[in-house]
Amino acid sequence: MATRARVRAPELVGKGGWLNTGDQQYTLADLRGRIVILDFWTFCCVNCLHVLDELRELEEKHRDTVVIIGVHSPKFVHEAEHQAVVDAVERYEVHHPVLDDPELATWKQYAVRAWPTLVVIDPEGYVVAQHAGEGHAHAIEKLVEELEAEHAAKGTLRRGDGPYVAPEPVATHLRFPGKALLLPDGGFLVSDTTRHRLVEIERDGETVRRHFGTGERGLADGAPDEVRFSEPQGLAVLPDGRIAVADTVNHAIRALDLTTGVTTTLAGTGHQWWQGSPTTGPAREVDLSSPWDVAWFADRLWIAMAGVHQLWSYDPESGTVQVAAGTTNEGLVDGPADEAWFAQPSGLAASTDGERLWVADSETSALRYVDRDGSVHTAVGTGLFDFGHRDGAADQALFQHPLGVTALPDGSVAVSDTYNHALRRYDPATREVTTLATDLREPSDAVVVDGDLVVVESARHRLTRLRLPEEAVRVADQAHRTQRAATEIAPGTLRLDVVFQAPAGQKLDTRYGPSTRLLVSSTPPDLLAEGAGPGTDLFRDLVLADGVTEGVLHVSAMAASCDDDPANEYPACHVHQQDWGVPVRVSAQGTSRLPLVLAGMDEQA
Repeated sequence: MATRARVRAPELVGKGGWLNTGDQQYTLADLRGRIVILDFWTFCCVNCLHVLDELRELEEKHRDTVVIIGVHSPKFVHEAEHQAVVDAVERYEVHHPVLDDPELATWKQYAVRAWPTLVVIDPEGYVVAQHAGEGHAHAIEKLVEELEAEHAAKGTLRRGDGPYVAPEPVATHLRFPGKALLLPDGGFLVSDTTRHRLVEIERDGETVRRHFGTGERGLADGAPDEVRFSEPQGLAVLPDGRIAVADTVNHAIRALDLTTGVTTTLAGTGHQWWQGSPTTGPAREVDLSSPWDVAWFADRLWIAMAGVHQLWSYDPESGTVQVAAGTTNEGLVDGPADEAWFAQPSGLAASTDGERLWVADSETSALRYVDRDGSVHTAVGTGLFDFGHRDGAADQALFQHPLGVTALPDGSVAVSDTYNHALRRYDPATREVTTLATDLREPSDAVVVDGDLVVVESARHRLTRLRLPEEAVRVADQAHRTQRAATEIAPGTLRLDVVFQAPAGQKLDTRYGPSTRLLVSSTPPDLLAEGAGPGTDLFRDLVLADGVTEGVLHVSAMAASCDDDPANEYPACHVHQQDWGVPVRVSAQGTSRLPLVLAGMDEQA
């Protein structure tokens, strides 16, 4: 057994209390004897949702020795609302206890720097590993198996049922619906996301005609009572009349024929795209990553690929997919399609004149658009950390994590401003933002019906019809920034160390060149005099510019590891990756080294 660093785990504290425990409150002492995995997450974060899915198999396989605890640590103001966390736990089928930590108390105690972060605590209450980002489930399972053997031999392992208590199910026609589509006869097709199905509804927005999907999570084509989806979202009509479906957690695009009722798969393999995978080719042979919405624009089906911060497209004639815009770097950068940065694009709509594709770029709380020449522009929004509810001139207006956009007949666009519980409007002619309606509950999409708007009120599990007001609703301005403590750094040269330790039995995969990648940038860009840009080493000296006293360092790291067995001709390989946005403040008393743990423990800490 390899010797591991042992650090006593800080206590679990959260002002919002515990969920999924039958109202029981827990301390680490109550969990002594179990292997505890803390999952620091926030429900806006698509990478966090990926990790929830990665952990499902481990959670089931080791349920008598492992307790997974989600520590909900909000980025947006809305995510600090307790009811919003309760909703998210149901929406994403979180089947383990969750500690609601709206003030980031436990986040700070564990020195977490990014969503998602996983921390492993052994049965004696010591932290033995930390992993940031995605792709760590295999490594954690190997560690769990080691800890099971070690502590069974020591007599410190306690087996049995965990503290999870399932909440009571609630009967509604829809459950956290995602997107809607107006059908030719005036009815609606709605993605019933949490129940893994599509629902066809009458013109009244309430009466159910039929369902497509068994209601069980899965990936299977077929008739309405055979097909399986996994958290479907966006819907769009294809030229042949079929309906394209963004089957988000299946990482696939499906096609529903309403005439026959049969669903087939258009694109995706069912596996998540990772760095180094193909980005173009036959649609059924290329991996996708959390497609969230779809729209027909410029003779192609455009896909909001939230999981990799890009827009992709599908060409029905050639049956191929390809990247259409974005670099996979997360942020807000305009310009040519192959240079632009997005952050979880989650809503798409072609303008009524067909000249623009509107994009709800959720993590930057931005409204953006793509021209027919492929150029990317920002209409409203400034970046990853500024959000709020403010109307007026577009250059100072604010949204909060919008998930939907709807092109209006007059050329303006309605924005489903999800975390503000509002419907907003942007007018390109005047470059003004107004509020159309408030008191919605997590609106995620809207469709135009006879001059009105039918809104998907996701957290009220219904469609709501609104008459477009002649005058805007007046609201009090609210401006926010993501509240995370800044790291004090010394002026001059800052050593950046991304800590990565390959899982037991694996080594870095160097068969085809460097197995690691590091990309560094900053906000503002002039924070760094030297050190920005890509590289292959997981360490770098950053030179801070004189005169800039604070900002955010953006760090993206990737490492690939494979089984370390020379006799194995086809070793299993895994990709580990994470993006950090680290607020920093320059101070004479600050540190000259910034460690970011991708996997393992920082031995210099």
